[in-house]
Amino acid sequence: MSFKEFFKQKIIGFSLLIFALLTIEIFLMIYNFKFFIKLYIPIIILIVYFIGIFIEYFSKKRFYEKLNNLLNLLFDEAKQQKIFENRWQSIRQKKCYQNYKSGKDTFER
Repeated sequence: MSFKEFFKQKIIGFSLLIFALLTIEIFLMIYNFKFFIKLYIPIIILIVYFIGIFIEYFSKKRFYEKLNNLLNLLFDEAKQQKIFENRWQSIRQKKCYQNYKSGKDTFER
């Protein structure tokens, strides 16, 4: 997952944030605040928002990389064959399978 794709998923939240910032700026125009304060508030909010996006992106990226590595280990052809062999051996050893194979049990009612 690239950062561009991740940010495209967050574009609706970003547009809502811009709308909220514009609303805050309109309300700040009513009062006689210094220009620095009117500029400081939206900049801090944007910085905090982007820091949150970067933290979320890198944590998700690290999680999906670990998941991908685990899936690659799990579905390695040799390991996959060994897993299926072990599974079938454990099934063959169960009493219900032995009875079915010998003809004592059937799945019909």
